[in-house]
Amino acid sequence: MEKVYDVTAIGELLIDFTENGVSAQGNPLLEANPGGAPCNVLAMLNNLGKKTSFIGKVGDDQFGRTLKETLVELGIGTDNLLLDKVVHTTLAFVHTAADGDRDFSFYRKPGADMMLKEDEVQEDMIAQSRILHFGTLSLTDEPVRSATKKALEYAAKHGVMVTFDPNLRPPLWNNLQEAKEQIWFGLSKCSAVKMSEEELEFITGERSLDRGVEAVRNRFDIPLICITMGKKGSRAYYGDHICVEKAGFVQEHTIETTGAGDTFCASMLNFILDHGLEDLTEQDLKEMLTFANAAASIITTRKGALRVMPTIEEVKALIS
Repeated sequence: MEKVYDVTAIGELLIDFTENGVSAQGNPLLEANPGGAPCNVLAMLNNLGKKTSFIGKVGDDQFGRTLKETLVELGIGTDNLLLDKVVHTTLAFVHTAADGDRDFSFYRKPGADMMLKEDEVQEDMIAQSRILHFGTLSLTDEPVRSATKKALEYAAKHGVMVTFDPNLRPPLWNNLQEAKEQIWFGLSKCSAVKMSEEELEFITGERSLDRGVEAVRNRFDIPLICITMGKKGSRAYYGDHICVEKAGFVQEHTIETTGAGDTFCASMLNFILDHGLEDLTEQDLKEMLTFANAAASIITTRKGALRVMPTIEEVKALIS
């Protein structure tokens, strides 16, 4: 089947309420930012010239309609975005610490993103994609867990590459053992994964990145594993013999880290789309990490993520 989309992602689309000053009465002001990791990834890919589409569900409410309009405005395909008339759009409240790190509170018991059913996933959209990308927020609950697994079945049937980002959010899981099991499930399905050093330690119990990646590789032969290390930068493990590390770009004006991992992940997917996963060299991986680190660094200087992803020119300017 002809490939219409470079990347289709399945998962959550939600509103991130982020702090934006205080009112005259001294109350915190919250800004409603369109968000959700899969669509953050797609927004950055669109900025890099790729064609994308999203599979998911929002509420048929003020927030859900705003989110759909935002995707249309950004050029992300919405043919498989459904509006739920019963369940409201998921909301996340993001508390930002002084160093830019975040705490999340979610209003999702249930949220519309959890209500996507397997018979609502369009097989054609996945068949027409070069990559299907997913995370674990669509594996926390039914029916969206079955919908995600159906999407993965379609990808396998049509020879579509699968990429994965665990994106662990502990408050959303009934228990962390279940989270661990679902991350391992995700790893069993993908050809490339982006995860944080904390997520790697969470699933393997290993504090050493090398030993953690070895533990993953002992179970699943994943060609490309990228580990993000916050301000320290990132590593790429390729095949069974190449490991490359690049330092991060530390910005004076970092205000929050929302979307940094998603921006990095999109840069990784963009590299895979341009270069494939065959016969990559250390130099290839250094270029990939340098670009991804720079892009992620830029997003930490901005509020929100989906609407404010960096352009390719901005990333190149920071690198140079």
